[in-house]
This record gives sequence, structure tokens and C-alpha cells, in this order.
Amino acid sequence: MAEVVTSASSSANSSARPDQLLVVVDPVARRTDGESVRIAKDVLSAGVSSTKVCLPDGPEEFARALGRRGSRRPVVVGDDRALLRAVGLLHRRRELTGCALSVVPVGSALGLARSLGLPTGAVAAARAVLDGAERRLDLLVDDSDGVVLGAVGIPPVPVPVREGWGPGPDESASLRPWLRTCQSLVRTLVSSRPARTAVAPGAAGPARLRVEVDGVMLVDLDQPVEAVTVMPGAGGVALVEVRPLSVGAQASPLTASGRTVTVSGAHFRYRADAVVCGPVGTRTWVVREGAWGLTLPAG
Repeated sequence: MAEVVTSASSSANSSARPDQLLVVVDPVARRTDGESVRIAKDVLSAGVSSTKVCLPDGPEEFARALGRRGSRRPVVVGDDRALLRAVGLLHRRRELTGCALSVVPVGSALGLARSLGLPTGAVAAARAVLDGAERRLDLLVDDSDGVVLGAVGIPPVPVPVREGWGPGPDESASLRPWLRTCQSLVRTLVSSRPARTAVAPGAAGPARLRVEVDGVMLVDLDQPVEAVTVMPGAGGVALVEVRPLSVGAQASPLTASGRTVTVSGAHFRYRADAVVCGPVGTRTWVVREGAWGLTLPAG
């Protein structure tokens, strides 16, 4: 793993913040868009008193670099998977509370970064790291200690596999505003990744799932469902939508909000942000209010 430490020159802008940064550059970002990586490093190095740049070759070195940050503020340069990896590592080390993460999105999978409010241009994103402010965000944590920043989706019917998932653009008319916001986020994650023609593994037809929100049954095993969506909302609650299987007229979605969501039934797969997980027989997600900090553009 290559490491480079640079200090701002005496001719640097006098408004530069006296921070020390640890810039961890994901290897996928280096391969896919080396020019944006170079620009981000130049802007960051010129804007602070000291910058340590780490170029890990894989997940293990990525984890070591983040764990050895010391008093430096961590900056991840990479795509959605790099962001998820960083938050997951800090969560498992129980270091999210005292760590504000900064991100310069670089790569082809940036739907989650956009939905969180991060700029996707190298210069604008690097300037946001230097001049932005920390915002505390809610987090979904499952019973295997996995984390979700954006949304969980359970697609139980055969559909073209995409690097994302979510409801179609014509499905929001009957939903309340907070669910339209939920669907907008999911479509953002879907549209950022090209479709493939394969069928999602384990998606053989309508699923029979039990969905409970704060211990209250939203749907039981006797009601086949087409899809389930769970995402962190505002104020420490999860937003849940269940789409029952339609027979004839389109069935209205079932919606609820709460702090704990449990899905169980036949073994199912689910998408947590950019990662497909499972199969599992049951999974519980709990909302952690303000659990992680992200540096976003001021204002």
C-alpha cells in the first residue's frame, strides 16, 4: 500500500483550514477515473495543512488505512461500495459516533452518493470536504451487524437484474409524500447502474413474507407480495412499503413507519444499498438515529 504525505506550501490560500486529512483512494476509483482522483488529491492537498494519501490495493489494506487514521479526518475517494465499506468498518469498530466521514465520489456507481447530497464532480466534491459541514444521518443496522445507508429492497419476482432495484416511475401516484421520497431515492439508485439480462437468483415468483414494524404485523405469510422496501427516514424511524401481489385491479401498497422492522418467511435475498445479500430466513433492521456523520456542502 503506497502512502504519500504532503503539506500545503507557504503560498497556499490563507483561508485554507488547518486540518490534517487521511485520503484513502479506493483501487476501483484509480482504475476507472484516474484523472478525477488526481484532481481531488490536488484540491485537498492545497486546502489543508497536511494530507496523507493512502493507495490500498484491496479491502484489507483499505481497512488498515482507515484504522490507522489517528487524529486525521478520513476522506474516502471512491464509489458507493467504497462509501459502504468505510461506514461498515467504522460501525463494526464502534467508531462512527466520533468520526465525521468525508467522501469524494469517483466511479460509475454513484447513485447512493447523489441521493445523500454529495457532489459528484471532483472539484466540487473536494471543495465540499474542505468547506462543508458535518450532518448526522440515520442508519439501519441489521441483526448480522450489517449497515444500510439508503434502502433495502426485497424483489421476490423474476425481474431483469440491475445494479440497483426499486419501483417503477409510474407507481408513486397513490403514495403519501414520504413514500414518494422513498421511491425517488430508490429510482436514483437504480438509474445509476445499467440493467443486465440475468434473473435475480432465488427470485422464482411471488414471495410469502411476514413483515412486522415495531412488533405490529403489516403483512403475513398468507398474502403473496411483489416487493418490500425499507429505508431510514427522518427522526429515527424506518419507512416501510409492502406491495401485495396484484390480481386484477392494482393492489394498494401497505405502508408503515417504526424503529424496528422484521421480515421473515421462505429464504429470500435482498438488496442493501449496492449489495445483494442472502438468502436468509429472517432479518431484522433497527434504526440508529444520527448514527453516522457525513460532510456535506454548507447550506
